[in-house]
Amino acid sequence: MQEHYRRALAFSEYLEAVQKNGELWHQVYERARISEQALKELESSVRNWHLLVLSEDWCGDAVNLVPVMARLASEASNLDLRVLPRDENLDIMDAHLTNGRSRSIPIVVLLDENFMEKGWWGPRPRPIQEWFMETGINMTSEERSMHTRHYYAKDKGKTLVCELLELISSVVS
Repeated sequence: MQEHYRRALAFSEYLEAVQKNGELWHQVYERARISEQALKELESSVRNWHLLVLSEDWCGDAVNLVPVMARLASEASNLDLRVLPRDENLDIMDAHLTNGRSRSIPIVVLLDENFMEKGWWGPRPRPIQEWFMETGINMTSEERSMHTRHYYAKDKGKTLVCELLELISSVVS
């Protein structure tokens, strides 16, 4: 995993390279806010962490989630984030399939200071993933997209941050 991580892009480099939804990627990052409580909780883990994110710029979930993760990493003293394109890294993707079958993104692989995988998260926060699997999957793409955009606008990445902190906490304990 260390090799993958080393060749992955820092978020700022990824942001410069996005070709689809570029303005939205920038807006979500600029608007993302991380609570002091979340930062304290993350930094209390004492260890240094690496997040290796599989993404594509066209993905609606990724554009609403990856910038929030990047903001968290930019404000935390013990977290670094790098991004790889999913379609060029199917070895990692296929080891982290949603429900064992879907190449849904974003996928976040949690690595420790030695680049050992300690867990993974994705592709969506639990509430929207449950809705997607129960209801959204039967909707048209346009209807589903409208609902998910509303969810992300209301949630503002808070559930994502909580779930990432839960993942880290579960590894530490």
